[in-house]
Amino acid sequence: MLHGRVTERAAIGELVAAARAGAGQALVLHGEPGVGKSALLDLAAAGSAPMRVLRATGTEPETGLAFGALHQLLRSETGLLDLLPGPQRDAVGGALGLASSPTDDRFLVSAGVLSLLTEAAVPDGLLCLIDDFQWIDQASADALLFSARRLRTEGVGMLIAVRGDAGAHVRGVPDLRLTGLDARSAAELLASRSAVPPAQEVGDRLVTLTGGNPLALREVAGLLTADQLAGRTPLPDPLPVGAGIGQIFGDQVERLAEAGRLIALIAAVEGLGDLGLILRAAGRLGVDPAELHPVEAAGLVGVEGTSIRFRHPLVRSAVYARSSSVQRRLVHTALAELLDGAEDADRRAWHRAAASVGQDEGVAAELAASAGRARARGGYADAAVALARSADLTPDRAVRARRLTDAATAAWLGGRPGQAETCLAGARELAREPLLIAELTQLRGRFELNGGDAAEAQRVFLEGADRVCGADPSRALEMLADASEAASYVGDVAAIVDIGRRAESLPGGDDSFLRAVLIGIGAMLAGDARRGGRTLRRALLRADELSGASELLWACAAASYLGEVDVAAGFGVRAGRAARVSGLVGQLPVVLEFVSTAERINGRLGISAAIAEEGLTLAREAGYTNSAAAHLANLAAVAAVRGQEDACREYAQEALAIAIPHRIGLRAGTASYALGLLDLGMGRFAAAHARFSALTTAGPGAGHPTVVWRSAPDRVEAAVACGDHDAARATVSSLEQWSVNAGTPASRALLARCRALLEDGEGAVSLYEEALRLHAEGEPALFEQARTSLLYGERLRRTHRTGDARQPLRSALETFQRLGAEPWAERAHSELRAAGESVTRPGPAALNTLTPQELRIARLVAEGASNRDVAARLFLSPRTVEYHLYKVYPKLGITTRTELARLVGAGPEFGEGAGAGPE
Repeated sequence: MLHGRVTERAAIGELVAAARAGAGQALVLHGEPGVGKSALLDLAAAGSAPMRVLRATGTEPETGLAFGALHQLLRSETGLLDLLPGPQRDAVGGALGLASSPTDDRFLVSAGVLSLLTEAAVPDGLLCLIDDFQWIDQASADALLFSARRLRTEGVGMLIAVRGDAGAHVRGVPDLRLTGLDARSAAELLASRSAVPPAQEVGDRLVTLTGGNPLALREVAGLLTADQLAGRTPLPDPLPVGAGIGQIFGDQVERLAEAGRLIALIAAVEGLGDLGLILRAAGRLGVDPAELHPVEAAGLVGVEGTSIRFRHPLVRSAVYARSSSVQRRLVHTALAELLDGAEDADRRAWHRAAASVGQDEGVAAELAASAGRARARGGYADAAVALARSADLTPDRAVRARRLTDAATAAWLGGRPGQAETCLAGARELAREPLLIAELTQLRGRFELNGGDAAEAQRVFLEGADRVCGADPSRALEMLADASEAASYVGDVAAIVDIGRRAESLPGGDDSFLRAVLIGIGAMLAGDARRGGRTLRRALLRADELSGASELLWACAAASYLGEVDVAAGFGVRAGRAARVSGLVGQLPVVLEFVSTAERINGRLGISAAIAEEGLTLAREAGYTNSAAAHLANLAAVAAVRGQEDACREYAQEALAIAIPHRIGLRAGTASYALGLLDLGMGRFAAAHARFSALTTAGPGAGHPTVVWRSAPDRVEAAVACGDHDAARATVSSLEQWSVNAGTPASRALLARCRALLEDGEGAVSLYEEALRLHAEGEPALFEQARTSLLYGERLRRTHRTGDARQPLRSALETFQRLGAEPWAERAHSELRAAGESVTRPGPAALNTLTPQELRIARLVAEGASNRDVAARLFLSPRTVEYHLYKVYPKLGITTRTELARLVGAGPEFGEGAGAGPE
């Protein structure tokens, strides 16, 4: 019987009711051992009918076995796998050992688990109960938390119980902290468990001494005499629970005969409760299976059919703690010898490792092979643990260094940066072989670039390139490219120039695309625009041959340095498409930085924000701190255009809090630019001018040359509005130099608009008209085209051509309104009224009423993707896609996919004139 817990019962009842009604919720129960977490899970299960219930319990022996808990939870649901999108089906099947070619992408596995849970929830809902989460293997934990954070409309409820000191395991999920019972509930519990009802003062004293812990109260009630409970004789001093509840169980273990303690130890070490295996191991160690009876009679374990279970996890801990290291090794050896099937290879490897004394290459190799199997299924964090232990057991120095290197890589891919750094440091101490040292250097730089100081990453990459340039020019070129990427993040122009020269002087240098891009960018920044432009143009002639996300991002950089923002944006979008289709989803957080920026530059603000939010979530889950800063900065820029002042400042400050100490000038510059753009849109021209001007003087780590030139049109507008024509002319001059190689209409349109701002009379009108013609020639960036129309209309009105001003002002107003660029729409509306046109502000475009998730789904469906395809690309379940479409159709006033495609094709977020978006 469960006593008290009114608040907890209500929270659990709400979760179960919500899942039964088709919603989705997750809740974490934190608390010390014995506080009643498992009892609350049992309560939830008892009140869940007619829902299906799936359960899994973490055990210490399985902590390192990738996907062990997931197999425990989902083994009854594998018949539903064929309902999943193909990539998700294969990923989950591989993780559970059901597919011959498992994936190594943990995001795909996690998305597949969410889809499988959603299918299992049909028709009455699903309740997932996860106990002792602190002992769940990392691969399973990652997949379950991925699902828990995304439960919204799936009909799935998830309750996770975890020890109070393990809260870091479950960040990002709502939680409820369990404390001891209140005095009344504790008294009821004591009365139900005691031979005589305890006196009130005795009950109060016991509650104080136990902290109201239900398990402690139950155990101590059975240890006290009737006189002690009645208050006629004093309570023991100290109380039996004074050293912890485990002390009570430890004393019970000590009272067992030696054979009983050994059979209990076998059960504790085996961990899964396989009674047959435990009894066979007992026989191997010379223990009569009948010795299990006294252990069961003492209430320490319970036997049901072919399974054995400890009364409480603390009993198992007490059994293990009261044994000697020699006894433990004997038990591990016996279990390893009995686990001789291929399906038991991973458990056998861990038992052999636990039984080892000193280094043993045979055991180390077996554990490394287990790590390889975990890694192939996407269980990187568990693979890292296995590889690190394998390295400990490895006698050969070079092999140990190799295994620690692999452990560092696996830990990083598994989102465990601290563990990755530890393994990397160990490998660096051992490594002697030059190519391995180079690999470690590159890993160290990559770790630093993704989550640390970008300037330090740049230094590490350059140092590594110098070491291997003679022995391995290809590796040196890779590391120079990494260094250039880091220097670009920092905004270190001198370093990028130097890297270009180094790439050119590499021995045996080939004419590769990557080498050409490094050389061309370096020449451009060195002031040799003619040579740099020619080199980059030659490199981009191969653009149609490029397919990998990384190559396409370098093409994006090349086009950007040519001043062709629209072309660069197109390559960024292609990179996002390539990353999704290739299955290398681990690259997505970084790739999506450029995709979301590209969509913002193209004027597709809703899509840009939706992609940035997706990237931010993935970056935080993967531990890519610096990528999170990029997405925050882009969200700040989108919020600035929309006039969402509070959101813009919040995003910008979050981005700057990461970017400044990590010296990521590109992201710091973008966040600062967003604040300036916000001021410009709000008509605070002096503030905008000051912010934009500060961008031009910000040094490496705080600003970036790309941000400077991309913000040039904004700086010109702000400077002219403030009357600082000298600053405006200087900015136009620098933009002309930067754009000397730009050949696209969009780039020339922006330059014409900037020149128009500095002209008077008909000269300005002609330049504005030229800019609008150029905007119309290429794939227009709708926001910029509308800004040009606005400035043109304003100039016409101020020269008393109000009739001519109305059409461009009307066009600007309509576009701003459709994009959700509220302050810009208000400015256009005011100008239109001043031009003598009485106009009612149009309502928001239908597409602007969609949430970011609905927007992403609508776009893919409009492109012809099936629900299953959309689910696979966006890490959702097909039923979640169906639910969102159910919401999208009435919002847009349509009923079919054909109508959706027609509407989306005509909308500013998607239209053909706006360019293709990411899949």
